[in-house]
Amino acid sequence: MSALASGPNRLAIFDCDGTLVDSQANICRAMAEAFAIEKLPEPAAPAVRRVVGLNLTQAVAVLLPDADHDLHVRVGETYKRAFQAMRGAGEVDEPLFPGVAETLRALDADGWLLAVATGKSDRGLHHCLEAHGIHGLFISLQTADRHPSKPHPSMIVQAMADAGAIPATSVMIGDTSFDIGMGVNAGCATIGVAWGYHTPRELFDEGADFVADRPDQLPDILRLALSARP
Repeated sequence: MSALASGPNRLAIFDCDGTLVDSQANICRAMAEAFAIEKLPEPAAPAVRRVVGLNLTQAVAVLLPDADHDLHVRVGETYKRAFQAMRGAGEVDEPLFPGVAETLRALDADGWLLAVATGKSDRGLHHCLEAHGIHGLFISLQTADRHPSKPHPSMIVQAMADAGAIPATSVMIGDTSFDIGMGVNAGCATIGVAWGYHTPRELFDEGADFVADRPDQLPDILRLALSARP
């Protein structure tokens, strides 16, 4: 992790699921198990992928729009238990997308401070980053445990405070319109990634300044994103 410099620091804030790691199989399986336990019809996998990034209660609310809030909360808690059981059984596989680790280390070496803003829990995020040996690259880790759901800007605001950064020197990178909306709401630059769960068109429509096709494009695009700021 890069040392803090004087003045506002450059901060690259990454989503996790769909941006750093490919976790869709785990998420879809845990959600299917949660719905089964609650005796609900299994949600379609594409619908589940669409809500990745929201906190669990809001994600379930999108999947079950006619149910009440109490059921949304209960299914979310059941999902957590299902996911934890999968992890305990060694059945969770969250591979980094190709090129992500190298890109993170290149940004760190170039003086960028790095953060994560994710719908994961604290426990899930720490386990994921430690498993890939990249935990120490990040100066700030913000999760759904301590913040309103995306696209509320709370996670980015806290990450900037932790890093000594400001909106003009910060960039949000993510694969969903929720990530882009969060960045727009925080007043920072935004970069979508094309390898996740929402399409480039959706990312641009939400206000993305750029969309990267590959992780190795991010260092150059990050520089462009800051230079394009008013």
